[in-house]
Amino acid sequence: MAGSIAVIGAGKWGQALHFALNQKQDSFITSRTPKVINNFVDLKTAMECEYLVIAIPAQEIRNWLKENFVFNGQKILVASKGIEASSGKFLNEIYADFVPEDNVGFISGPSFAAEVIQGLPCALVINSTSKKLYDEFAVFFPTFIKTYYSEDVIGAEVAGAYKNVLAIASGICEGLYLGKNAQASLIARGLVEMERFGNYFGAETSSFLVLSGAGDLFLTASSTMSRNYRVGLGLAQNKPIDDILKDIGEVAEGIKTADAIYNLSNEHDIYTPIAKEVKLILDGKSPKDSLRDLLKH
Repeated sequence: MAGSIAVIGAGKWGQALHFALNQKQDSFITSRTPKVINNFVDLKTAMECEYLVIAIPAQEIRNWLKENFVFNGQKILVASKGIEASSGKFLNEIYADFVPEDNVGFISGPSFAAEVIQGLPCALVINSTSKKLYDEFAVFFPTFIKTYYSEDVIGAEVAGAYKNVLAIASGICEGLYLGKNAQASLIARGLVEMERFGNYFGAETSSFLVLSGAGDLFLTASSTMSRNYRVGLGLAQNKPIDDILKDIGEVAEGIKTADAIYNLSNEHDIYTPIAKEVKLILDGKSPKDSLRDLLKH
């Protein structure tokens, strides 16, 4: 269907994007489980649209593409954030096996779904090698969302994935009652760490100082509206991770991403102490022991 747009994935972020896109024209939405949502359609109908916004969990993307996707010239906007834990691949590397580079973009920036679905203002970045693709997607967004363009796909990918791990760390900091000085220091040093990691893989430094980097990090690492932040709060209380996720009731991308960053950092000898300690805490290390080790180095 030429000119039509569909959201794949009806979690909170997918539903928020569907709401936003519906402000200017009808958009469709689909998911594995049927839901009572305006313009909900089956996957086959959604896949006939010219424009697709894919908002499924990062760890499920490769299998979903293998099982469901056939490229017929569709333009794709990826609304997932993470690094594939099993392979260490960035999402753009996964999509490259299925979609031409100029047909895919990646959305980033500070954007809690709960606020988007209320129509509250925000700003987002569409990252793609194709400015034409940005122009085509930008017209779909409502007036309460201001969009920007960036060519730095890997910078947006690293920032979007890494900030979830740092949000877990920030939640731990809050849960241990370490104070706002400690939390601000953690977030600031986390931004430096994120940039160091991204630079290794070719990201531009400037990408970590704008919406995709600092903007999204500050939001996600400072609010209980962030599921990854809530994971950190639970870890600080020594709750089992399964119980934490059951309480949250949603995927927390930072958990698997912590594994991926830890493995990539070891493989390429990148200094990422905060992400390392998050990984070790998720594996059972005491948060207080991690705090002690971070302060020592």
